[in-house]
Amino acid sequence: MTDATAAALITGVGLALPGTTTAADLLHGAPGGEPVDPAARIGPKGLRYADRASQLALAAARDALADAGLVAADAQRADAAGLTVDGTAVGVVASSNLGNLDTVCDTAGQIAAQGTAVISPMMLPNASSNVVASAIAQRFALRGPNLMLCNGPTSGLDAVQWGAALIGAGRCAQVVVVGVESGTEVAATLTGTPVAGLFDGAVALLLEDPAAAAARGAQALARVGGYAREADRADCVRQVTAGRPAPGVWFTEDPPGPRTDAGLEGTPRHALTAAYGQSSGALGVLQCAAAIGWLASGAGSALVTTGDDTADAVAAMILRPPEGDRS
Repeated sequence: MTDATAAALITGVGLALPGTTTAADLLHGAPGGEPVDPAARIGPKGLRYADRASQLALAAARDALADAGLVAADAQRADAAGLTVDGTAVGVVASSNLGNLDTVCDTAGQIAAQGTAVISPMMLPNASSNVVASAIAQRFALRGPNLMLCNGPTSGLDAVQWGAALIGAGRCAQVVVVGVESGTEVAATLTGTPVAGLFDGAVALLLEDPAAAAARGAQALARVGGYAREADRADCVRQVTAGRPAPGVWFTEDPPGPRTDAGLEGTPRHALTAAYGQSSGALGVLQCAAAIGWLASGAGSALVTTGDDTADAVAAMILRPPEGDRS
Protein backbone atom coordinates (compact mmCIF):
# COMPACT_ATOMS: atom_id res chain seq x y z
CA MET A 1 0.00 0.00 0.00
CA THR A 2 1.34 3.42 -0.90
CA ASP A 3 -0.49 6.16 0.97
CA ALA A 4 2.20 8.74 0.10
CA THR A 5 0.45 9.04 -3.24
CA ALA A 6 -2.57 10.53 -1.46
CA ALA A 7 -0.81 13.91 -1.59
CA ALA A 8 -1.33 14.24 -5.35
CA LEU A 9 -4.15 16.19 -6.97
CA ILE A 10 -5.34 15.83 -10.56
CA THR A 11 -5.77 19.28 -12.07
CA GLY A 12 -6.06 18.54 -15.78
CA VAL A 13 -7.35 15.92 -18.24
CA GLY A 14 -6.59 15.56 -21.94
CA LEU A 15 -8.27 13.14 -24.34
CA ALA A 16 -7.30 12.11 -27.85
CA LEU A 17 -10.13 9.65 -28.49
CA PRO A 18 -12.72 9.32 -31.28
CA GLY A 19 -15.97 11.10 -30.51
CA THR A 20 -14.92 12.05 -27.00
CA THR A 21 -14.35 15.56 -25.68
CA THR A 22 -14.69 15.52 -21.89
CA ALA A 23 -14.05 13.04 -19.08
CA ALA A 24 -17.81 12.73 -18.53
CA ASP A 25 -18.19 11.53 -22.14
CA LEU A 26 -16.31 8.35 -21.16
CA LEU A 27 -19.31 7.20 -19.13
CA HIS A 28 -21.79 7.13 -21.99
CA GLY A 29 -21.02 4.07 -24.09
CA ALA A 30 -19.69 3.69 -27.61
CA PRO A 31 -18.24 6.99 -28.85
CA GLY A 32 -18.12 6.45 -32.62
CA GLY A 33 -16.52 9.10 -34.80
CA GLU A 34 -13.46 9.17 -37.00
CA PRO A 35 -9.97 8.32 -35.71
CA VAL A 36 -8.18 11.25 -34.08
CA ASP A 37 -6.01 13.34 -36.40
CA PRO A 38 -3.16 14.62 -34.17
CA ALA A 39 -1.92 17.06 -36.83
CA ALA A 40 -5.31 18.77 -36.84
CA ARG A 41 -5.14 19.04 -33.05
CA ILE A 42 -1.59 20.30 -32.49
CA GLY A 43 -0.32 21.16 -35.97
CA PRO A 44 1.76 18.99 -38.33
CA LYS A 45 5.16 20.47 -37.47
CA GLY A 46 7.37 17.88 -35.82
CA LEU A 47 5.00 14.95 -36.44
CA ARG A 48 6.34 13.75 -39.80
CA TYR A 49 8.62 11.06 -38.38
CA ALA A 50 6.70 10.37 -35.17
CA ASP A 51 4.86 7.08 -34.75
CA ARG A 52 1.10 7.23 -34.21
CA ALA A 53 1.31 6.50 -30.49
CA SER A 54 3.63 9.47 -29.95
CA GLN A 55 1.39 11.73 -32.04
CA LEU A 56 -1.71 10.76 -30.06
CA ALA A 57 0.14 11.17 -26.77
CA LEU A 58 1.30 14.66 -27.73
CA ALA A 59 -2.28 15.72 -28.49
CA ALA A 60 -3.61 14.39 -25.18
CA ALA A 61 -0.68 15.83 -23.21
CA ARG A 62 -1.20 19.30 -24.69
CA ASP A 63 -4.86 19.22 -23.71
CA ALA A 64 -4.07 18.11 -20.14
CA LEU A 65 -1.45 20.86 -19.78
CA ALA A 66 -3.95 23.39 -21.13
CA ASP A 67 -6.79 22.11 -18.94
CA ALA A 68 -4.56 22.61 -15.89
CA GLY A 69 -3.51 26.08 -17.06
CA LEU A 70 0.16 25.24 -17.68
CA VAL A 71 0.07 26.20 -21.39
CA ALA A 72 -2.27 28.20 -23.59
CA ALA A 73 -5.30 26.30 -24.87
CA ASP A 74 -4.15 26.71 -28.48
CA ALA A 75 -0.45 25.94 -27.86
CA GLN A 76 1.03 23.51 -30.37
CA ARG A 77 4.30 23.27 -28.46
CA ALA A 78 6.00 25.18 -25.64
CA ASP A 79 9.37 26.46 -24.54
CA ALA A 80 10.29 27.73 -21.08
CA ALA A 81 8.58 31.03 -21.80
CA GLY A 82 5.41 29.28 -22.91
CA LEU A 83 4.89 27.50 -19.60
CA THR A 84 3.17 29.12 -16.64
CA VAL A 85 5.29 27.02 -14.25
CA ASP A 86 8.96 26.00 -13.99
CA GLY A 87 9.47 23.25 -16.59
CA THR A 88 12.33 21.73 -14.59
CA ALA A 89 9.78 20.73 -11.95
CA VAL A 90 7.39 19.05 -14.42
CA GLY A 91 7.88 15.33 -15.06
CA VAL A 92 6.42 12.92 -17.60
CA VAL A 93 5.31 9.32 -17.02
CA ALA A 94 3.94 7.47 -20.04
CA SER A 95 2.45 3.99 -20.35
CA SER A 96 2.16 1.94 -23.53
CA ASN A 97 2.71 -1.77 -24.07
CA LEU A 98 2.27 -1.77 -27.86
CA GLY A 99 2.76 1.88 -28.80
CA ASN A 100 5.80 1.85 -31.06
CA LEU A 101 5.74 -1.80 -32.14
CA ASP A 102 4.88 -0.80 -35.70
CA THR A 103 8.15 1.14 -35.92
CA VAL A 104 10.15 -1.66 -34.29
CA CYS A 105 8.69 -4.33 -36.58
CA ASP A 106 9.07 -2.21 -39.72
CA THR A 107 12.69 -1.44 -38.85
CA ALA A 108 13.51 -5.05 -38.05
CA GLY A 109 11.86 -6.21 -41.27
CA GLN A 110 13.80 -3.72 -43.41
CA ILE A 111 17.09 -4.68 -41.79
CA ALA A 112 16.38 -8.38 -42.31
CA ALA A 113 15.45 -7.86 -45.95
CA GLN A 114 17.87 -5.15 -47.08
CA GLY A 115 20.42 -4.46 -44.36
CA THR A 116 21.02 -1.42 -42.18
CA ALA A 117 21.87 0.94 -45.07
CA VAL A 118 18.19 1.43 -45.91
CA ILE A 119 17.20 2.64 -42.43
CA SER A 120 16.58 6.35 -42.10
CA PRO A 121 18.33 7.91 -39.09
CA MET A 122 15.18 9.99 -38.58
CA MET A 123 13.22 6.83 -37.77
CA LEU A 124 15.63 5.12 -35.41
CA PRO A 125 14.72 7.16 -32.29
CA ASN A 126 11.15 5.89 -32.69
CA ALA A 127 12.38 2.34 -32.10
CA SER A 128 13.09 3.21 -28.45
CA SER A 129 10.25 2.29 -26.10
CA ASN A 130 10.80 5.61 -24.28
CA VAL A 131 9.99 7.66 -27.38
CA VAL A 132 6.48 8.58 -26.18
CA ALA A 133 7.64 10.09 -22.88
CA SER A 134 10.64 11.83 -24.41
CA ALA A 135 8.56 13.30 -27.26
CA ILE A 136 6.19 14.93 -24.76
CA ALA A 137 9.05 16.35 -22.72
CA GLN A 138 10.81 17.77 -25.76
CA ARG A 139 7.74 19.34 -27.33
CA PHE A 140 6.56 21.06 -24.14
CA ALA A 141 9.93 21.80 -22.45
CA LEU A 142 9.24 19.53 -19.47
CA ARG A 143 12.62 18.87 -17.87
CA GLY A 144 11.68 16.90 -14.77
CA PRO A 145 11.97 13.09 -14.40
CA ASN A 146 10.97 11.17 -17.52
CA LEU A 147 9.72 7.59 -17.32
CA MET A 148 8.13 5.07 -19.69
CA LEU A 149 6.24 2.03 -18.39
CA CYS A 150 5.60 -1.05 -20.54
CA ASN A 151 4.76 -3.61 -17.87
CA GLY A 152 1.60 -5.35 -18.95
CA PRO A 153 -2.03 -5.01 -17.88
CA THR A 154 -1.40 -2.87 -14.79
CA SER A 155 0.89 -0.47 -16.64
CA GLY A 156 -1.52 2.48 -16.94
CA LEU A 157 -2.52 2.52 -13.29
CA ASP A 158 1.10 1.97 -12.28
CA ALA A 159 1.98 5.08 -14.31
CA VAL A 160 -0.52 7.16 -12.31
CA GLN A 161 1.03 5.78 -9.13
CA TRP A 162 4.56 6.63 -10.26
CA GLY A 163 3.48 10.16 -11.12
CA ALA A 164 1.93 10.58 -7.70
CA ALA A 165 5.00 9.04 -6.04
CA LEU A 166 7.31 11.52 -7.79
CA ILE A 167 5.21 14.34 -6.36
CA GLY A 168 5.06 12.76 -2.91
CA ALA A 169 8.84 12.38 -2.90
CA GLY A 170 9.34 16.04 -3.79
CA ARG A 171 10.89 15.27 -7.19
CA CYS A 172 8.24 17.22 -9.13
CA ALA A 173 5.58 19.83 -8.61
CA GLN A 174 3.58 18.55 -11.60
CA VAL A 175 3.64 15.35 -13.64
CA VAL A 176 2.01 14.62 -17.00
CA VAL A 177 0.79 11.00 -16.99
CA VAL A 178 -0.17 9.59 -20.39
CA GLY A 179 -1.63 6.24 -21.40
CA VAL A 180 -1.58 5.52 -25.13
CA GLU A 181 -1.99 2.66 -27.58
CA SER A 182 -2.42 2.73 -31.35
CA GLY A 183 -4.72 0.45 -33.29
CA THR A 184 -2.34 -0.62 -36.03
CA GLU A 185 -2.13 -3.75 -38.18
CA VAL A 186 1.08 -4.69 -36.38
CA ALA A 187 -0.64 -4.51 -32.99
CA ALA A 188 -3.54 -6.54 -34.36
CA THR A 189 -1.19 -9.24 -35.65
CA LEU A 190 0.77 -9.48 -32.42
CA THR A 191 -2.28 -9.51 -30.12
CA GLY A 192 -4.65 -11.54 -32.27
CA THR A 193 -7.29 -8.79 -31.89
CA PRO A 194 -8.74 -7.20 -35.04
CA VAL A 195 -7.85 -3.54 -35.56
CA ALA A 196 -11.48 -2.60 -34.94
CA GLY A 197 -11.24 -4.13 -31.47
CA LEU A 198 -8.11 -2.22 -30.44
CA PHE A 199 -7.91 1.04 -28.54
CA ASP A 200 -6.56 3.82 -30.75
CA GLY A 201 -6.05 6.92 -28.67
CA ALA A 202 -4.40 8.59 -25.70
CA VAL A 203 -5.46 9.90 -22.31
CA ALA A 204 -3.42 12.32 -20.20
CA LEU A 205 -3.72 13.48 -16.60
CA LEU A 206 -1.92 16.40 -14.97
CA LEU A 207 -0.96 15.41 -11.43
CA GLU A 208 0.07 18.20 -9.09
CA ASP A 209 1.43 18.87 -5.63
CA PRO A 210 -1.37 20.46 -3.53
CA ALA A 211 0.86 23.34 -2.39
CA ALA A 212 1.86 24.11 -5.99
CA ALA A 213 -1.77 23.97 -7.11
CA ALA A 214 -2.83 26.29 -4.29
CA ALA A 215 -0.03 28.75 -5.04
CA ARG A 216 -1.21 29.26 -8.61
CA GLY A 217 -4.93 29.07 -7.82
CA ALA A 218 -5.49 25.82 -9.72
CA GLN A 219 -8.74 23.95 -9.21
CA ALA A 220 -8.52 20.21 -8.60
CA LEU A 221 -10.62 17.61 -10.38
CA ALA A 222 -9.75 14.72 -8.06
CA ARG A 223 -7.40 13.59 -5.33
CA VAL A 224 -5.41 10.34 -5.43
CA GLY A 225 -6.45 8.42 -2.36
CA GLY A 226 -4.15 5.39 -2.25
CA TYR A 227 -2.74 2.58 -4.39
CA ALA A 228 -1.91 -1.10 -4.02
CA ARG A 229 -0.42 -3.78 -6.26
CA GLU A 230 -0.78 -7.42 -5.24
CA ALA A 231 -1.09 -10.93 -6.65
CA ASP A 232 -4.56 -11.38 -5.13
CA ARG A 233 -7.44 -9.14 -6.21
CA ALA A 234 -9.30 -9.26 -2.91
CA ASP A 235 -6.17 -8.32 -0.92
CA CYS A 236 -5.42 -5.50 -3.34
CA VAL A 237 -8.92 -4.04 -3.13
CA ARG A 238 -9.02 -4.49 0.64
CA GLN A 239 -5.86 -2.46 1.07
CA VAL A 240 -7.11 0.61 -0.80
CA THR A 241 -10.64 0.53 0.64
CA ALA A 242 -9.80 -0.27 4.29
CA GLY A 243 -10.94 2.44 6.68
CA ARG A 244 -12.78 4.34 3.96
CA PRO A 245 -16.45 4.54 2.96
CA ALA A 246 -17.42 2.09 0.24
CA PRO A 247 -16.65 3.54 -3.22
CA GLY A 248 -19.59 4.81 -5.21
CA VAL A 249 -18.42 3.16 -8.42
CA TRP A 250 -15.87 0.55 -9.45
CA PHE A 251 -14.06 0.88 -12.79
CA THR A 252 -13.10 -2.68 -13.71
CA GLU A 253 -13.22 -4.92 -16.75
CA ASP A 254 -14.16 -7.98 -14.69
CA PRO A 255 -17.80 -9.09 -14.58
CA PRO A 256 -19.34 -9.79 -11.15
CA GLY A 257 -18.61 -13.22 -9.72
CA PRO A 258 -17.15 -15.01 -6.70
CA ARG A 259 -13.57 -14.51 -7.93
CA THR A 260 -13.92 -10.83 -8.78
CA ASP A 261 -16.32 -9.33 -6.24
CA ALA A 262 -13.53 -8.76 -3.66
CA GLY A 263 -16.04 -7.92 -0.94
CA LEU A 264 -17.74 -5.14 -2.96
CA GLU A 265 -20.71 -7.08 -4.33
CA GLY A 266 -23.08 -4.09 -4.14
CA THR A 267 -20.78 -1.55 -5.82
CA PRO A 268 -21.87 -0.49 -9.32
CA ARG A 269 -19.29 -1.40 -11.99
CA HIS A 270 -18.27 0.43 -15.11
CA ALA A 271 -16.24 -1.14 -17.95
CA LEU A 272 -14.69 0.77 -20.85
CA THR A 273 -13.22 -1.88 -23.15
CA ALA A 274 -16.48 -2.56 -24.97
CA ALA A 275 -16.66 1.09 -26.02
CA TYR A 276 -13.01 1.91 -26.62
CA GLY A 277 -11.37 -1.43 -27.46
CA GLN A 278 -8.59 -3.44 -25.86
CA SER A 279 -6.54 -0.64 -24.31
CA SER A 280 -3.60 -2.51 -22.73
CA GLY A 281 -1.16 0.01 -21.24
CA ALA A 282 -3.63 2.89 -21.61
CA LEU A 283 -6.43 1.24 -19.62
CA GLY A 284 -5.59 2.48 -16.11
CA VAL A 285 -5.22 6.10 -17.25
CA LEU A 286 -8.43 5.83 -19.27
CA GLN A 287 -10.26 4.49 -16.21
CA CYS A 288 -8.94 7.30 -14.02
CA ALA A 289 -10.15 9.88 -16.53
CA ALA A 290 -13.58 8.24 -16.54
CA ALA A 291 -13.54 8.24 -12.74
CA ILE A 292 -12.93 12.00 -12.83
CA GLY A 293 -15.99 12.37 -15.05
CA TRP A 294 -17.97 10.37 -12.53
CA LEU A 295 -16.65 12.33 -9.53
CA ALA A 296 -18.18 15.47 -11.01
CA SER A 297 -21.55 14.06 -9.91
CA GLY A 298 -20.45 14.43 -6.28
CA ALA A 299 -21.31 10.82 -5.46
CA GLY A 300 -18.25 9.85 -3.41
CA SER A 301 -15.02 8.09 -4.29
CA ALA A 302 -14.22 5.87 -7.28
CA LEU A 303 -12.28 2.58 -7.24
CA VAL A 304 -10.12 1.63 -10.23
CA THR A 305 -8.60 -1.82 -10.74
CA THR A 306 -6.52 -3.25 -13.58
CA GLY A 307 -4.77 -6.53 -14.20
CA ASP A 308 -5.48 -10.19 -13.65
CA ASP A 309 -4.87 -12.05 -10.43
CA THR A 310 -4.30 -15.25 -12.41
CA ALA A 311 -1.14 -13.56 -13.74
CA ASP A 312 0.02 -12.35 -10.29
CA ALA A 313 -0.60 -8.71 -11.13
CA VAL A 314 -3.54 -6.63 -9.91
CA ALA A 315 -3.36 -2.91 -9.21
CA ALA A 316 -5.98 -0.80 -7.45
CA MET A 317 -6.37 2.91 -6.79
CA ILE A 318 -8.92 5.13 -5.09
CA LEU A 319 -9.75 8.53 -6.54
CA ARG A 320 -11.53 10.91 -4.17
CA PRO A 321 -13.40 14.17 -4.68
CA PRO A 322 -11.11 17.20 -4.45
CA GLU A 323 -12.51 18.28 -1.07
CA GLY A 324 -14.20 21.51 -2.00
CA ASP A 325 -12.31 22.15 -5.22
CA ARG A 326 -13.92 21.94 -8.69
CA SER A 327 -16.23 18.95 -8.88
